[in-house]
Amino acid sequence: MSEAQLPLRRELEGLTPYGAPQLDVQIRLNVNENPYSPSEETASDIAAAVRDAALGLNRYPDRDFPALRQALASYVHQESQVLIRPENIWAANGSNEVMLHLFQAYGGPTHKALAFTPAYSMYPEYARDTCTEFVVVPRMSDFRVDLDMAKEAIVEHKPALVLITSPNNPTGTAMPLSDIREITQMARGNGPQKSAGDHTDAVVIVDEAYAEFRRAGTPSAMVLLEEYPNMVVSRTMSKAFGMAGLRLGYMAASQQIIDNLMVVRLPYHLSAVTQAAALAALAHTEELRAQVAGLAKQRDQLVVDLRAMGLEAIDSDANFVMFGTFADRSRVWKDLLDRGVLIREVGPPGWLRVSIGTVEETAAFLAALREVLANERA
Repeated sequence: MSEAQLPLRRELEGLTPYGAPQLDVQIRLNVNENPYSPSEETASDIAAAVRDAALGLNRYPDRDFPALRQALASYVHQESQVLIRPENIWAANGSNEVMLHLFQAYGGPTHKALAFTPAYSMYPEYARDTCTEFVVVPRMSDFRVDLDMAKEAIVEHKPALVLITSPNNPTGTAMPLSDIREITQMARGNGPQKSAGDHTDAVVIVDEAYAEFRRAGTPSAMVLLEEYPNMVVSRTMSKAFGMAGLRLGYMAASQQIIDNLMVVRLPYHLSAVTQAAALAALAHTEELRAQVAGLAKQRDQLVVDLRAMGLEAIDSDANFVMFGTFADRSRVWKDLLDRGVLIREVGPPGWLRVSIGTVEETAAFLAALREVLANERA
C-alpha cells in the first residue's frame, strides 16, 4: 500500500523529533539527571500515595490541584525564602508543558519570542509548534548577556515572550539578579502592539530548571515576582528532586498570568497519579537538599579537575559543566562513548557538556577523558 499524502504543516516537513541520545551504555551523563534514585522511604511513600489515588481512578483528577499547589508554594518558601500564594503556582507535565502553555497563551502567528543564545534547545521548538517567530540575541564570549543588545532587541522586536535561562543550559551560568531586573523592566510597554500607539508588556520567563544547584549568594528570581507582574519563574522536579520520570514542572507568576494559562491548558492535564506522587516526593525535601549539596560540591571539584587537564571549564550554577574547547568535539564525544561514557554534544562549537553523576561515574568520566586527551596529544 502506498503512503498517504498527509496534510503536514509545511514548516514540519523533513524534521525529526527532539531528543538527546538514549544509548545503552554504562555511564550516562548527557541529560542532567540526578544520578541518585529516590530512597526506599521516599519510594515507599510514593507507592502508597499512588495506591490510594488508584482507588479513585474512575473519577477525573482535581483539575486545579490545590493540594499540590500548596505543597509547591511551601517548598518555594523553604528553598528560596519567598512567600508565594498557592493560587500563584501553576504546574504541568514537566517544565516543557509549562513553557508550551506560555507559548500557547502569548505566542502565535503575529507574535515573537526572544532568547539569549546559546540556550535550551527546546525553545525554538515551542515557538515552531505555536507558529511564533523566534528571535535570538547572541551572548558575549563569556556567555553573559549584553544588556545593551538585549534592550535594543526588545525595543526593536516588541516580543510577546522574553526567555531568560538562569542557570543557563548549556553553559551553567546564572544571570545576575540586577540584569534580570533590568530586562524585565525594559519589557514593560515593549510587547506586541495592542492598539494604535498602545503596546503590551512582554512576558519575561526566567527558566530556573537548575535553581537548586546555584552557588551561595546567587538568589532566585522568585524574589522579583511581587515587583513585576509580567514575570514568570519556571521550575521542575526533574533535576534536583531526582524525579525526571515523574514529569512535573511548575511556575510562579501573577494571578493574571495564571488565569491566562488556565484558558489554554487541556482539561485534567495533571493525572491523579502524578499529583499523588509529586505530593509524596515533596514530603522528602530534606533528603533532596542533602543530595543537591553533595552534587554541587562534586561539580565544583570537576571544574578544577578539568582545568588541571589544560581544558577550559565554565563555573557552573547547575548540575553539569560545559568544557572545551576542541577542534573536533564530535570525535572526543565518540571516543568517550567508545569507552562507555555518554555525555552531550551541545552548545557552542568546540564545547561539550557533562552532567554530574555519582562519585564513581564522575571518576570514570575523568579517567576516560584523560585517556582520550592523551591519545589526541600523542
